[in-house]
Amino acid sequence: MKAVAAQQRLLVDLASVDAELTRIAHRRANPLERQEREELQAQQRPILDEVGALGLALEDLDAKVAKLDAEVTAVRQREDRDRSLLASGSVNPKELTEIQHELDTLERRQSSLEDSELELMERREELQAQQVSAQANADKVAERIAEIERIQRAVDIDIDAEENRSRQRRDGLMASIDGPLLETYERQRRSGAPGAGLLQGNKCGACRIELDRGELARISTADADEVLRCPECGAVLVRL
Repeated sequence: MKAVAAQQRLLVDLASVDAELTRIAHRRANPLERQEREELQAQQRPILDEVGALGLALEDLDAKVAKLDAEVTAVRQREDRDRSLLASGSVNPKELTEIQHELDTLERRQSSLEDSELELMERREELQAQQVSAQANADKVAERIAEIERIQRAVDIDIDAEENRSRQRRDGLMASIDGPLLETYERQRRSGAPGAGLLQGNKCGACRIELDRGELARISTADADEVLRCPECGAVLVRL
């Protein structure tokens, strides 16, 4: 294939743009913030589980406290009724003894219930403090995740703008390159290899492999408009 040197040199510019587009795609697929966000999300899950477990434990304690409250209220009502009977003077000696015994029992019961309720309330304060601390940690992690996501959105906007500029430059270069030469370049790229590279000394600029003396001798005698290919990677080998 023949192509004027100026056309071949445009392939080097096109290869540079394509390399930049590859780097942009890699940046988009592998944002620097992803690792920190994933680490934070991994930290967030057990913290949220802890907050939820503490919430359930508090609900259970609240139910137990409510039950004790109801029992204390019932005991107090029974005590009030018995004291009213004693104050009325309408009970006989036997009933008086029974009522007095019941009051003693009720007082002990009320004291026991109040002690149990106090223990539950102290436990509730401990759990609530733990929940507040865990929730604060969860909020802190969530805020950092939100901050990272805001940063990532801004980075994505920059990447979009950079990609658009590179694609516009690529479109302009493609419009300036002859069809057969461009198709050779594109076919090479479709194979998964660089489309073109600049001959730099004795190295192919696409694959960075040194060419042997025989190949260099062949290149040095080739016409300037002859389209050469790297014997190693197949890229169009552009000479200055």
